[in-house]
Amino acid sequence: MERVGIFGGTFDPIHIGHLITAQSLLEIRKLDKIIFIPCFISPHKLLTQNSDPQHRLEIVKLSIQYQKQFACSEIELNRKDVSFTIDTVRELKKQYDYIDLIIGFDNLIVFDTWKEPDELFKLTNVVVMKRIIDKGIEYKHQYYEMATIIKTPYVELSSSYIRKRVRHNLHIDFMVTHAAKKYILQNNLYR
Repeated sequence: MERVGIFGGTFDPIHIGHLITAQSLLEIRKLDKIIFIPCFISPHKLLTQNSDPQHRLEIVKLSIQYQKQFACSEIELNRKDVSFTIDTVRELKKQYDYIDLIIGFDNLIVFDTWKEPDELFKLTNVVVMKRIIDKGIEYKHQYYEMATIIKTPYVELSSSYIRKRVRHNLHIDFMVTHAAKKYILQNNLYR
């Protein structure tokens, strides 16, 4: 039985922090692969203006191309609508018996607002990335006890910070892969 982790997000752009965390979880959870799933529109970021989905997808593909245990799915982008995790999980369950749903600690805090959270726990193992900066957060609800919380490396980096650096003509070396950087600059993204 193939053990997969699904790692969704806006990935605008995907960065080294995402990749380091994914590699760590791949090893800790003994997964066969991690599938990155760029969302079309996040239900929790409805007012956020994201980059073109095809650019975000291409940056993910370029960033993971040399890690054979990383894959990318267009499932949410193909819907061209708000991306609900439960819909994605139901679709992927047709293909995979074992799924770790990888989320950040910030998402666990609001997990009770997600669409069909109980069903997500039935269909997947909800694996929460907890970083050292999440230490002081004590907001708990029923899902907190149900989730598997894993301490993961913390890289102080965000996609918004990278976009801001590009906008101000500052280097993004070591923040994204070389291929991602090249694509961002060639396509004049985040200007």
